[in-house]
Amino acid sequence: MTTPDIAARRAVGACAALMIGALTLTACGGSANADHEDAKGGQGSSTTSAAKIVISAKDGSTGASINTTGVKVSDGKLTEVKMTVAGTGQAVPGSLSADGGSWQPKEQLERGTKYQISATAKDADGRTAAADSDFTTVTSADSFIGSYTPDDGTTVGVGMPVSFNFDKAISDKKAVQSHIEVTSSSGQKVVGHWFGTQRLDFRPEEYWKAGSKVTMKIDLDGVEGANGIRGVQKKTVTFTIGRSQVSTVDVNTQTMTVVRDGKTVKSVPISAGSSEFSTYNGQMVISEKYKKLRMDSRTVNLADAYDIKDVPNAMRLTQSGTFLHGNYWYNKGNPPFGRQGTSHGCVGLQDVRGGQGDTPSKWFYDSSILGDVVIVKNSPDKNVTPDNGLNGWNMAWSEWVAGSAV
Repeated sequence: MTTPDIAARRAVGACAALMIGALTLTACGGSANADHEDAKGGQGSSTTSAAKIVISAKDGSTGASINTTGVKVSDGKLTEVKMTVAGTGQAVPGSLSADGGSWQPKEQLERGTKYQISATAKDADGRTAAADSDFTTVTSADSFIGSYTPDDGTTVGVGMPVSFNFDKAISDKKAVQSHIEVTSSSGQKVVGHWFGTQRLDFRPEEYWKAGSKVTMKIDLDGVEGANGIRGVQKKTVTFTIGRSQVSTVDVNTQTMTVVRDGKTVKSVPISAGSSEFSTYNGQMVISEKYKKLRMDSRTVNLADAYDIKDVPNAMRLTQSGTFLHGNYWYNKGNPPFGRQGTSHGCVGLQDVRGGQGDTPSKWFYDSSILGDVVIVKNSPDKNVTPDNGLNGWNMAWSEWVAGSAV
């Protein structure tokens, strides 16, 4: 999952700013739009440069964009742009366009941070112009961001939805959703659905087509999501749908059948939830994977029922704590796998301590990717709710579409 503020912080790393030529600042007036005289003008007289520099963030302004702040020039070429964090002098790296007409920071700026930009340019006759600006970017209090999954460039299973979690409540859902576009190379229609005011998921009617490419265009910079609260994200994310793997857990038989690209590859004995702590029914998506994970019953309101510090090959199925994982602590004299449900609601597979043996659990862990689907059927429990994890597939398509704001 990617949090845009993480990328934003990279922008203030200790890197050198782009330097073109030597810095020649003449009497600056503290304005983001400034022309200055070049002392080297014709025959010793001062003449005004034709170059016009515009810094998008005006001098003294607040609420500047962390995405689109930059420098442009007309009737000339930029010769140097220097951007720093005010107070620390930390350089912000940037890039100059091929024609010398514009400059932008290489990465997103930090929210609520004061910056300084100084820029110089020359016109066709070599006369210099300069401009500078001190400004502050939009604050966290006045903006919202959405943490999203999946990450750019990843390969995921056919069940992986696009899921946004916003750090502020969104009141204008239509404005926000209309500035996020999700498309697939498969041609499948993709629709968004709101779960409350801070979560927005996108999916097609059926699972994604294996091998397809999904593109998410986020254009929220400046979009007002609530009263006085504006978005700051602007980027394009692409990910790939891998092979199709859908595994079905049958609680009646305590087995899991793994189907890949339409063909059954293996039937694995499992131990589902006990009669007291049954496993949810329904379609669940693997959202996290851990080679080793501590499982403490107190985190799921089961008092001190267990505290296992090294559960092997664990894969999350619900946000409330349902995992499919290895079990090495079972009774070796009476293994429950394929016979009896003994867990506190998870789906257990035979394993060894450390999770490195030739076991059904390690095989399934190594064979699975984020976004793969695990279906549980014939459990005495209820169906998992669509917002408990990445499990919107448990909602009828008509209901899903009804939850769209556009």
